[in-house]
Amino acid sequence: MDTTVADPLVGRVLDGRYRIESRVARGGMATVYVARDIRLDRIVAIKVMHAALASDEDFVARFIGEAKAAAALSHPNVVAVYDQRTDGEHVFLVMEYVPGQTLRDTLTTLGRLGPRAALETMQPVLAALGAAHRAGLVHRDVKPENVLITEDGQVKVADFGLARAETASKMTKTGVIIGTVGYLSPEQVLSGNADARSDVYAAGVMLFELMTGHLPHGGDTPLAVAYKHVNETVPPPSSVVPGIPPQVDALVTDGTNHDPALRPVDANQYQTEVVEVLGGLPRDFDRRVEEASRGTTRVLPAPPAGGHTSVLDPDTHGQAPRTRTDRAIGALTGRYVLVALGVIAALILGWAVWYQTSGQYEHVPQSIIGMNVDDARDQLESAGLDVRTADAVYDDRVHKGDVIKTDPPAGARIAQGEPVTLTPSKGITPRKIPDVKGKALPEAKRLLEEEGFRVGRTSTTPSQTVDKDKVIGTDPKAGQKQSPDDPVAVIVSTGMSMPGLVGENGDAAANRLRSMGLDVKVKKRKVDGKEPNSVIEQSPAEGTGVSRGDEVTIVVNKRDCLVDAGPFQFGCDDGSEQNVPVPDMTNRRVNDARKALEDSGFVVNVTGFGGNIVRFQSPSSGEAPRGSTVTIVRGP
Repeated sequence: MDTTVADPLVGRVLDGRYRIESRVARGGMATVYVARDIRLDRIVAIKVMHAALASDEDFVARFIGEAKAAAALSHPNVVAVYDQRTDGEHVFLVMEYVPGQTLRDTLTTLGRLGPRAALETMQPVLAALGAAHRAGLVHRDVKPENVLITEDGQVKVADFGLARAETASKMTKTGVIIGTVGYLSPEQVLSGNADARSDVYAAGVMLFELMTGHLPHGGDTPLAVAYKHVNETVPPPSSVVPGIPPQVDALVTDGTNHDPALRPVDANQYQTEVVEVLGGLPRDFDRRVEEASRGTTRVLPAPPAGGHTSVLDPDTHGQAPRTRTDRAIGALTGRYVLVALGVIAALILGWAVWYQTSGQYEHVPQSIIGMNVDDARDQLESAGLDVRTADAVYDDRVHKGDVIKTDPPAGARIAQGEPVTLTPSKGITPRKIPDVKGKALPEAKRLLEEEGFRVGRTSTTPSQTVDKDKVIGTDPKAGQKQSPDDPVAVIVSTGMSMPGLVGENGDAAANRLRSMGLDVKVKKRKVDGKEPNSVIEQSPAEGTGVSRGDEVTIVVNKRDCLVDAGPFQFGCDDGSEQNVPVPDMTNRRVNDARKALEDSGFVVNVTGFGGNIVRFQSPSSGEAPRGSTVTIVRGP
């Protein structure tokens, strides 16, 4: 049965963004799918918690904890977690999609790895765990199923779902052991406590498994396996596969010591030991071990029947008797064996002397991957290596300025004098900056961060078209591409700047404000010593940010207008003035223009069609009699 077709989530779009395309695997806590991020148009992995567990707060907290733990890590050997979301009953993580297979798949196919191949595989695994340990995190479930191998051979550690902050509680639930029983350290079995050294223990067990093809402790039940972890030591892998050298055995026994205090303190120290041992193994060492393993059991031809006098050889201690001929052949064979062993020993000794005295080789340390390129250069140059820097390239997993890769690759041997080339990261692949013009600053920041961008400097500037406290634009501009590693500056409008109007003609000042789209209130008050019909006060003050539609007030000085009629004097009001300034409403919205002109005392005639913007006005400036007609022509 095709479970992908039968899966109800296949074909659905979660959270309006992630379209589920196929199912990859189903585990105890969640199911993993391949999906497409519609917004960013990229393939991702979606890890959806089983619906039965989504109602359990502890499981949900642990599941979300995976997102936070993994998102806190930035390392090329750690599977990236991009997001954590909820869609109805579905709680899910959005992760980097790693096409390829698991280390378990590789073991199933090959049976086991040679010592050198096993150590080369462990290097990036320990580098990933070391990054977690530096961040104060413990993985707690190190095993081949959680090690992914990409199609081009890159190794990545996944499933930080059991990861916990080292300083936090050491148990997920009272009485519950977290982890896979075949890789549990004795302290996890006994108390549930786990720290970086527990991950080292699991890594040591995994190294044993890679070289032998099976776990060191077996049993009919998980309890029986856990009992052996507490009461039995992990045997050296050479006890299973002859030819594995003592220094490789020591890596396993050192990492799986029952006493955590006697293990490497974390994966970084363990990785250093692995790199050192790997550096001492010839490139064809795995072939030699494989040949030695195949040659341990041989079928020898039977001795010839009859023709020899048989006597009991006292050296056989009562075992099957040997003929004199047998003993002669054995003695002769023994001499040849001794000679052969001597020749081999001499060759090995000569190679070792050459290797130690020639000083031809060093290894490129794995630890420089993900390191700042200047720090990596200093470290390599201090070791006497010639360092060069290649052009930086974009990489979605390595921060800008950090080392993506080396040539020769990290961990490889290098002849002294041969250059090591560092390739730095230019940051995350550039993406289009979204348009946030007109948005409030908090919403604009949220939209930028959802697209993966980091908001940098925020500046303000006046604007005639964008309301106060709304975003005018970004730097770089919307639609341009930029790496999310570089900040995006946001420019916020302070609105239009309130002009200084005190001392100006009251009618002209009011019309000027109306042309800005402001709601103008005119008050009048008599103040001696001030020019009649001049502005004596304004609110808000000059320079204050205002937006279209805001209410503003000006106070105009009353004029004396007296008519002498004998014993009587008649006052005239300000409306007696025949001509008033005409506000220019070109490029304003038609409704705003109509209101401003009518408030100024004019009759408005609107002509034209097909738009809502004033494209022409007559008269467009100067003065006109109050009550006269102003014509505006609308357009697109």
